This record gives sequence, C-alpha cells and structure tokens, in this order.
Amino acid sequence: MKKIKIYSEIIYIVALFGLPLAVAVLAAADFGVSMIVAPAYIISLKFTFFTFGQWDYILQGFLFIAFCIAMKKFKIIYCSAFVTCVLYGTILDMWRAVIPMLNPQITPPGSMDLWVRIVLFVLGELLTSFMVMLFFKSYIYPQVCDLFVKGIAQLYKLNKVKFKWIYDFSYLAISILLSLILFKSFVGIKWGTAVIALTTGVIMGCFSKIYDKFIETVPLFPKFEKMF
Repeated sequence: MKKIKIYSEIIYIVALFGLPLAVAVLAAADFGVSMIVAPAYIISLKFTFFTFGQWDYILQGFLFIAFCIAMKKFKIIYCSAFVTCVLYGTILDMWRAVIPMLNPQITPPGSMDLWVRIVLFVLGELLTSFMVMLFFKSYIYPQVCDLFVKGIAQLYKLNKVKFKWIYDFSYLAISILLSLILFKSFVGIKWGTAVIALTTGVIMGCFSKIYDKFIETVPLFPKFEKMF
C-alpha cells in the first residue's frame, strides 16, 4: 500500500498547536498535569505576574543554558528548540484565553462536573501522546527538554531510555518540592500525573505504528533539514 506523504514542516506546525491545547485541557481537568510541565504550572499558580506559558519557556530557557554548558559547545541551530518553547508557551496561553472552558479566569480548574473532567483528562492524554509523537516525526527540534535528553545521552554515551526515566522523575521530585513549599499541599501533581507518566509512552507507540503504516514524512526544505 502506497503511503501518504506529508511534509515534516506541516507535522511540526500541527504538533506545535496541538500539544499546548492538550496541556491546557489537562490543566482544566485538574487531575494533574505531566511531570515535565508541572514545575511551570505550579509556579504560575503562585506567581501570577507571568502566565503558565511564559513560566514554561522561562524555565526552559535556564535548561537551555544548562544544556549548552553540558554540551561544551553552542550551535545556532540549538536555538530552534528554544524558539519552539516560546511558540509553544505563547500558543498555550492563547488556547487558555480563547476557549472559556480552558480559561482559568472563567472556569477555574476542577470546577466542572466530574464526568466532564474525566472526559477532558482522557482526551487531553490521548492528544498529548499523539502530538508528542508528531513532534518526533519532524526533523525540527522539539522543546529544549527533549533536546536535552537526546543531546546529553548521545554526548556522554548514556542509555537514552534510562536517562529519560531519571530526567522525568527529577522533574517529578522538583514538582513535588515546589508544590509542598509554595502551597503545603499537592497542587498540579495528582493521580493523573502518574497515569500520564505510565501511559503516554505506550499510547505514543501505538499511534506511531499506525502513523508509520499509512504516512511517510518528507521534508519540504531538504537543505534546511540537513542543518539538524
């Protein structure tokens, strides 16, 4: 069966708009967000002079600096990962502003009926898994957190899977500490966080198999692809 060809750049744009939407949906469901976005979410609830999306790319900016130091070099192309972060954070704030159900000023997280929250959580997790999978189908760097794992694991010849586990659970530890220090209770980190951690990889794998069966990703700009 002949596969459908889709440009990698289009896949990137779809993921760039889809993943922030998924995060906004999970935040509205209020069963817990993923470990990776939890620190920014928790801080944004306490220090509201910056938005959720802004705190996310501010924190990833510090991670970007740490990445360049750890890599012992700097490449201009690395900046594309931080650009992705800024675009992602801006779009996240946009979704939360334009959709009343996702806007915390109009609909406080957790205020909807339980069945609505459950539906939102399931949809948010499926959308998260699908969009993260799409990001990895594109040659353009995803966010700094993903570049960090890939780059450090390659440079220091670490097992990527094990390093990703350590990285993710470091975020979980940081999130728990932030939640307890700032709120003296678990905020943003709930049972849904554990569900997301346990299921996202599995669901991504299923989506990836279906995607690869029917779709082939090709670059619209081959010369630009070689820069990555």
